[in-house]
Amino acid sequence: MYYITSPHLVLSLSLLLGRSLAGKPSPLSALLEMTEPSKVIHVRNVGHEISENDLLQLFQPFGVITKLVMLRAKNQALLQMQDVNSAISALQFYTNVQPTIRICEHNSLHIIGSLVLRDLQKFLSFRGRNVYVQFSSHQELTTMDQSTQGRGDEQPNRILLVTIHHMLYPITVDVLHQVFSPYGFVEKIVTFQKSAGFQALIQYQVRQSAVSARTSLQGRNIYDGCCQLDIQFSNLDELQVNYNNDRSRDFTNPNLPSEQKGRSSQSGYGDMGGMYDHQSSAAGAVPYPQMGNAAAIAAAFGGGLPPGISGTNDRCTVLVSNLNPDRVDEDKLFNLFSLYGNIVRIKLLRNKPDHALVQMGDGFQAELAVHFLKGAMLFGKRLEVNFSKHPNITQGADTHEYINSNLNRFNRNAAKNYRYCCSPTKILHISSLPQEIVEDEIVRHLEEHGPIINTKLFEMNGKKQAHVQFETEEEATEALVCKHATTLGGSIIRISFSQLQSIRESS
Repeated sequence: MYYITSPHLVLSLSLLLGRSLAGKPSPLSALLEMTEPSKVIHVRNVGHEISENDLLQLFQPFGVITKLVMLRAKNQALLQMQDVNSAISALQFYTNVQPTIRICEHNSLHIIGSLVLRDLQKFLSFRGRNVYVQFSSHQELTTMDQSTQGRGDEQPNRILLVTIHHMLYPITVDVLHQVFSPYGFVEKIVTFQKSAGFQALIQYQVRQSAVSARTSLQGRNIYDGCCQLDIQFSNLDELQVNYNNDRSRDFTNPNLPSEQKGRSSQSGYGDMGGMYDHQSSAAGAVPYPQMGNAAAIAAAFGGGLPPGISGTNDRCTVLVSNLNPDRVDEDKLFNLFSLYGNIVRIKLLRNKPDHALVQMGDGFQAELAVHFLKGAMLFGKRLEVNFSKHPNITQGADTHEYINSNLNRFNRNAAKNYRYCCSPTKILHISSLPQEIVEDEIVRHLEEHGPIINTKLFEMNGKKQAHVQFETEEEATEALVCKHATTLGGSIIRISFSQLQSIRESS
């Protein structure tokens, strides 16, 4: 147990809880005596990393919360309790109680003393932000306050501007339509990339549908633990959609042409004004049912998980040890671990050259990697693969980022890729081969990693693919980590393990 000794952090927490460093009442105590009590509580310095759910957890122990308005443009919030006594209790509590605080190994704050203070943990640990509370000058929140959610001068509109943060999975028009259509008829959707991140404009048939969608979905995650929705009303009157594809769609005009892949769907929307740029965390967001992930997993494994896979793990970071530091680098680890899920980032540990941290897209993918790679042989070493005590890898100069890599295998066809997850085998499956390739070229490209016993070149859906069999699983694994995503005959090839027992089975 480590107690906080940083003067800056002690000051931060003291200000938040209404105490001075000398143990005397802070100005917040005097404010309680000077301000007329109200059942509406005014919260200031509420950053975008703090969600509605965090505020609810902070104040719900003191009574029923009837309304909550997030003033995102001003970093503020208004929260209405059921009665004045509940609001008074909340402010008095956070003024008078001085909890004992410690820092755990992963640097999150734990507050000892009561259930209420335990719930305050996430609220206090957001990047050291000081959050101030006081009685509001409002005695009651109006319906208009609640419906507009208080984003400055923003007025309700039937078009929503949606920013998606912490996007570990690709978001298409179909995914957005599945999320937003329960609240009313969606006429048009346009997606684009902006400095704030991936964004979309969603046009409803009527304004009330947009208001309902924003009220229900603000701050929620599309997938478990990621793809957090930040929604505001757009100032546009009408969306113009030129193409119907996975990046834009006019649901009132199904006869629009589809655009050539690779071009921008809707030039112009990405440069529109009124955008905001901030970093956001999905931590503390209201969980939203997994849309495609759970369905993909169920479909891939025939309704049941492989033996030894629980499907309940929520730890995303994996610790890999007993590596060969002379031959392993981040890209080789990416090639291996990306067989089991999307990779966010990888870090080789300087103080332990044979150790590395690998952050996967979610807990299920991390569990697959641990299950299938524990004990695998690579470069003469038997790998130890376990869950890390660190919830994620902090981005820095010594980390390699892969979150936006187009080599992540689970951006599309997730069900298909889950189906092919297995431990290392002697047989490799190679795809994305050039049409004119011959077996001898494949052998020459891979034979430096070990004797090749057999090969078979075949065609599936008009595309050339191959199976290559090595003498041992270790040789096949070495070939995969070294040659996946390399160029052969002008094409970037993709390599994975095959579940075949012998190449003859593929005939």
